[in-house]
Amino acid sequence: MNGGRRRLLGWAAAGAALGAGLPASAVAGKRVEIEARKFEFTPSEVTVPAGAPVTFVLRALDFPHGFSMPDFNLRRDLIPGSVVEVTITPGKPGRYHFLCDNFCGEGHERMGGILVVT
Repeated sequence: MNGGRRRLLGWAAAGAALGAGLPASAVAGKRVEIEARKFEFTPSEVTVPAGAPVTFVLRALDFPHGFSMPDFNLRRDLIPGSVVEVTITPGKPGRYHFLCDNFCGEGHERMGGILVVT
């Protein structure tokens, strides 16, 4: 199978999964891009399967934010203009919080998200 046809089939599979109502972050599989800006993470909810490694590709857009996932003993600084990649393998299904742990102003306490492990 040539490269163009392989890419086309890959896009078709991703489109079918999106059409089935799965969140885009679940379709992305092993790499999930998350952007941090005052006072939100985008996306704020990420769905991944249990037992499979997932790499978060993290970017701060406007301010030095923190990225913390206490249940995974994970903490990274996010500096504007830089990309931070971190890989975890969630072992069991559940809902796990991630948050900004670098005070970024009024509204900081609402800056967080959920990792849904299925």
